[in-house]
Amino acid sequence: MANELRPCPCDIGDRFDYGGHGQEVQVEHIQAYVCKPPASTDKAVIVIHDIFGWRLPNTRYMVDMLATNGYTAICPDVFVGQEAWKPSNDWASFDDWLKTRDAGKIDKEVDVVLKYLKDQCDAKRIGVVGFCWGGAAVQHLMLKNPHLKTGVSLYGVIRCFEDKQSLLHPTFFIFAEKDGIVPLEQVTLLEQKLKQNCKVDYKVKIYPGQTHGFVHRKREDINPQDKPYIEEGRKDMINWLNKYL
Repeated sequence: MANELRPCPCDIGDRFDYGGHGQEVQVEHIQAYVCKPPASTDKAVIVIHDIFGWRLPNTRYMVDMLATNGYTAICPDVFVGQEAWKPSNDWASFDDWLKTRDAGKIDKEVDVVLKYLKDQCDAKRIGVVGFCWGGAAVQHLMLKNPHLKTGVSLYGVIRCFEDKQSLLHPTFFIFAEKDGIVPLEQVTLLEQKLKQNCKVDYKVKIYPGQTHGFVHRKREDINPQDKPYIEEGRKDMINWLNKYL
C-alpha cells in the first residue's frame, strides 16, 4: 500500500517535468490551464486543484487526461494569485495558511470560468471534478451551483454537509481506505446524510488499501499493487462524467 507518511501526499509523482498539452490563459482576473480535445465538443469539465495549486503537474496531467477523453478541461487558479502550499513549507503553519483559502468561497471564480467556457469554448454541459481541497470545493458546488450538471469529489475533506442540504446534481465521491486526512468514520457519516437528504443520484466508493491523493498521482509504480486502483479511480471518474454530461 502507498503510505508516504506525509500529511498530504498529493504532490508525489516522478514526472515533475511534465509540461502538459494545454495552454495557460487569462480569464478575467483568473489565470487558468486549459486543454481541449482533438474534436470539437460542447462538454467541459472544471478541475479544482488541491492545496498545491493550479500548476501542480499531477493536476495538469488529470486535465490533459480529461481532454483526451473528449472534454474541454480547465483548471483555474482559484487561489487567485495567493501562494499555493509548497511541500517544503512547515506543516505546523498549515492551519493558518488554510484559513485564507476557503473551499466554500470560490463561487465568484467558478462563475467567471463558467462564462468563459460557454462564451469562448461553446460549452453547454459542464461538470466539475476536484482533488483534496478541491474535492471539498466540489461538495460545496454540488450543494449550491445550479449551472453545473455533475461533480466528482476525490478525497475531499468532508465539511460541507453539516447543514444537511441535499445535492443539486449527481455526485460521485471517491475515497481511499487508508486516508489519514479523511477517516472512514467521516465517509460513513456522509453516506448516512446522503441517504437521508439526497434526491439525486450519488455514489460513494472506497478504494481498498489506497492513501490520500492516489488518483491524481502520476507515479503509478510507487507500489505495483496500487496501480489497478489508480487506473480504476480514473476510469470511474471518466465513466461518471460520461454518464451525466
